[in-house]
Amino acid sequence: MPTDPSEGWDALAERFMRMRSGVGASLVRDWAIAQLPAGSAIVDVGCGSGVPIAEALIGAGFVVSGIDASPRLVAAFHARFPDAPVACEAAQFSAFFGRTFDAAVCVGLIFLLSEADQAAIMGRVAQALKPGGRFLFTAPLQACEWPDTLTGRLSRSLGQTAYTALLKVHGLSFVASHSDVGGNHYYEAIRPRDPEPHTRQSTSHG
Repeated sequence: MPTDPSEGWDALAERFMRMRSGVGASLVRDWAIAQLPAGSAIVDVGCGSGVPIAEALIGAGFVVSGIDASPRLVAAFHARFPDAPVACEAAQFSAFFGRTFDAAVCVGLIFLLSEADQAAIMGRVAQALKPGGRFLFTAPLQACEWPDTLTGRLSRSLGQTAYTALLKVHGLSFVASHSDVGGNHYYEAIRPRDPEPHTRQSTSHG
């Protein structure tokens, strides 16, 4: 467990909330409406204060739970959405409330973490998705590294080829890419439904 599970974001929580735009909210909302039954349970991984992603999903009638490692951001989430469960913990170590969800969204988090922690989140999400469940997360299409604007810490995208392979390792299938008005790239994956058990045919010998 890192000394600061929030990777520097808790100290910058107030500034981050002031700066966070609404970019991405309409894409995530429209994606959820198109892909999921009404009222589906969605976990927002790296939910922050809940604005704008959880806010858009709750407004569309989905049942949202949040996970974030910043106590300040989690407090803001709880104040805004008191009926929505929220856990203050690092997603790569989270038990995801000990339950399963119809979908998971992870906007603006994965590329902030080490390659090992990115892989750990994939595994946690895969375990938390119901068969047929969807996963939508953001990271650049290409493999690259850059300093985060707010924390100064290194951000890294593993790139589409690596993410596709990593998803497969954890039993998820990459199915589509999306881009929002801000040029952010989204990966969509699905946990395949469990195959129907084959009916055994018995043979008799006369």
